[in-house]
Parts: sequence; C-alpha cells; structure tokens
Amino acid sequence: MAPVPRFLVLLLAQGAMANAQPALPQPDAPLVIAHRGASAERPEHTLAAYRLAIEQGADFIEPDLVMTKDGVLVARHENEISETTDVADRPEFAARKATKVIDGKPVTGWFTEDFTLAELKTLRARERLPQLRPANQAFDGTETIPTFDEVVALAKAAPRAVGVYPETKHPSYFRSLGLPMEDALLAVLKRHGFSAARVFIQSFEVGNLQALREKTRLPLVQLIASAGGPADRPGTTYADMLTDSGLRTISTYADAIGVEKPLVVPRGADGRLQAPTNLAARARKAGLRLHVWTFRPENFFLPEGLKGAGQPAARGDLAGEIRVFLAAGIDGLFTDSVPPAREALESLHAATRARSKRAPSSGGRRGP
Repeated sequence: MAPVPRFLVLLLAQGAMANAQPALPQPDAPLVIAHRGASAERPEHTLAAYRLAIEQGADFIEPDLVMTKDGVLVARHENEISETTDVADRPEFAARKATKVIDGKPVTGWFTEDFTLAELKTLRARERLPQLRPANQAFDGTETIPTFDEVVALAKAAPRAVGVYPETKHPSYFRSLGLPMEDALLAVLKRHGFSAARVFIQSFEVGNLQALREKTRLPLVQLIASAGGPADRPGTTYADMLTDSGLRTISTYADAIGVEKPLVVPRGADGRLQAPTNLAARARKAGLRLHVWTFRPENFFLPEGLKGAGQPAARGDLAGEIRVFLAAGIDGLFTDSVPPAREALESLHAATRARSKRAPSSGGRRGP
C-alpha cells in the first residue's frame, strides 16, 4: 500500500480533533503536571508559563483558580495578589487594601473578589520568588492575569494532547461570598469540550469535591498536606484521611489523591531522602491514583545529596529526586520544571526496555 501523503495525514488529524480530543498517555504512564505552568522559567500562572510548559512536554498544565467580583475564574496562586502582581504599585487601587480572614487566618493585601475581571486585566503579573528565580524578573510586567477560559483554550490549541488540572482555591470561602466555583468551572470545561481523559479537578477541601461529584464524572483529586486538615472540615486532619479507612472514604467521591512529597518519600534529619512509605500501595488498594507535589529544581528545595554547587537559587539534580519517587510507584507528579521530569521518565522507560530485552523467552508464540 502506498504511504499516505503527510499533508493528508495532517488534514485528517485536524478533522478528527475538531470532533474529539486526542488521548493523553495511558493511566499506567506517570503524568507530568506543570505546576502553575513552567514556573521555574516564567512567572507562575501566566499564559507564557503555560505555553512554555506545553512546549517542554507537559501532559497537564495546572492553574490555581480564584474568583473575581463578577464571578469569573482566574488563575492565581491565591486570591491575595500583592505577591504576584503590581497591584500594590497602582494608586487607583490603594483604597482596596484590606485584611480578611481566609481559612481561619488573617491576610492583608488586595483580593481578587474585590476586583472585576476588567480591573484585574489592567494589572501585570510578576515573579513570586525573585530571590530564587531572578531570571524570571525579566518577564515582570509582560503578562496579564489569565482567565481559566484562556488557560483551557491554550491547552486545547496545543499541537498535541494536553490536559488541564485546575485547583479550586478556598471554595467554601468563595461560596460564603455568593461566588460558588463549581458550576463556573464545569461550564468552561464543557464549552471547550474537555473530557475525562484531559481533566483532573483538585481541592484541599472536601465539600467542594463532594459537590462536584454530584455534578460530574470528571476525575477528582483530594489534595493532602503533611500537616493540618481541610479548611471545611475542622474536626478532620489529613493524617486521618490517610488511614486505610480514610482512603476508602476518599474513594467514594474522588479518583486520586495529590499528596505532599514527604508522605511518599520522607527526608531524614540529615535532609536526605529515606525509604519510601507504603502509601502508593495503600492508595492503589483503595482504588485511588497517587499524584505528588511539588518538585522544584533549585537547591533550596532539593534534598541533601542532590543539591548542586552554589547558592540556594542554583539548580541541582531534580531528575534524580524524581527518579526516587517514580520508583516508589507514583502515578503523576507536579513540577515547576518539566525537562527534568521528562529526563527522569525517559530513564525509567529506558530501564524498562533494558529489562525487557534481558528477560528470557517463554518459548511461546511471539508477536510480530
């Protein structure tokens, strides 16, 4: 049979994509989730950061979502935006500085819920960690705050399958203001035709995920930190949720857990990685996938033995750290830098291929 011309292949592919989103890697391939975009190389939660993460090979891009005064979902690490925008330098918004109680803690600054989308769009994004990521400051002032709709549209327009992994930030707080997040989030995903193969929705709260479960079959992820507990469940700790019975309860409304790194591979008193816990096996037994956060390339965040030479802002062996977690059986990872994650995954695949070649033949029928 004569080969199909390349231009025809592209046309057929474009036609297919118009009706169905292409599939992401199989569930048994650990997913690379770009944490707030390529945030080690660009200011986080900007279209530039998400775009670069896609170019670098991310399977998913992750926006944290908060609400505007007029009910629009936008991508920011927190609803307090003085760390990630130039709002404090804008005299026209000086009077909006306020102190609010968020998840039981007083926070002072400027809050997205006090701005319309049009007002937020006049602000400019800036690097949140300038001491550790000084190179990112070159991009300060070049990007606006993106809406969730813009982030999903960017993923949809990618030349390959890319998913979105939104986190609802402080959903019970926003609901108390008359700004519920669930329907707005699902409406954006529906408008862009994103199916379960290209979406995970995550939250540190419980009620938000349970409310979403009543509305959608899209995959949901219960986030779990090493300490504390869900803001909307003051009598529950994250440690309670990680017991076998707690994991079974999570499985009634969620499809995965997204946990802080030490819960999978702890660090010892010397700062070095220790033997992994059995969380991966217990999560799998409960029917839950296990995703882990957050991998960062700077020495400041890396364990002893994997730090590079130089100051805290210098970069070390992030791929080496990720390889340890892949060996522990995780199903996905959040990373501020995609290339080391891809490097670690390629090492895993290469080792798997090498073992397959060394395996003795069973003598049975061989494939083509």
